[in-house]
Amino acid sequence: MARRYDSRTTIFSPEGRLYQIEYAMEAISHAGTVLGVLAKDGIVLAAEKKVTGKLLDLSGVKDGGYGGSGEKIFLLNSNVIGGVAGITADANSLVNYARTAAQKHLFLYNEDIPVELLAQRLCDLKQGYTQYGGLRPFGVSLLYAGYDPHYKFQLYHSDPSGNYSGWKATCIGANNGTAQSLLKQEYKDDISIDDAIDLVLRVMSKTMDSTTLGSEKLEFATLTLDPTTKTPKARIYRPAEVDALLQKQGLGKKEEDAEMKTS
Repeated sequence: MARRYDSRTTIFSPEGRLYQIEYAMEAISHAGTVLGVLAKDGIVLAAEKKVTGKLLDLSGVKDGGYGGSGEKIFLLNSNVIGGVAGITADANSLVNYARTAAQKHLFLYNEDIPVELLAQRLCDLKQGYTQYGGLRPFGVSLLYAGYDPHYKFQLYHSDPSGNYSGWKATCIGANNGTAQSLLKQEYKDDISIDDAIDLVLRVMSKTMDSTTLGSEKLEFATLTLDPTTKTPKARIYRPAEVDALLQKQGLGKKEEDAEMKTS
């Protein structure tokens, strides 16, 4: 039945469905997992990298920039971090749009853009791509981890239809159902940032396709408040910092595994 109605983004099926949007959602469900947890004193984001290999040049990740491999977790503004799941090329386009929108707001009002407003701006663009012929929906979902002085720390999720929602803890990408059920069991409203880091890494270790966690497969970021200036402090971990964090939590590679790799 779908065949007659899935060739255009703008055609509703008799059941009132837009198949192209559902196909975009399906593409996201096969992408690397992205997990976000909202704590009382910060937000934690973790993501599973899919593009890995010994020949990748990661010198920029280790030395320059602000951390992260530029595949899954991005700095959208000084007060907002974004995690993406889906087609990375589409994600890059949306990340650039979000950064421009954030800078325009800063230029006009001399303040950081509120997190929900940034999510709305991106969703307006995404919704437009479901409405006009000749376009296809963006095949990417985003998690926005941000802070503004009025509503404090917030975590939002948006999908290809242009819909967005606020969450205490959520997961997008592959194995999101398993991760959601684990989060439902273990999340508490008064969770601290340290407990949130522990929870995120434990959930990722159970949902990722890889048997061992390591910096080559994992991106990690936190958003906290600077204790002295009271301004949001975004931190995207570098590979060495991710490995150190995993060792601290007892989830890193065992020493014999590392030796087997080198031998």
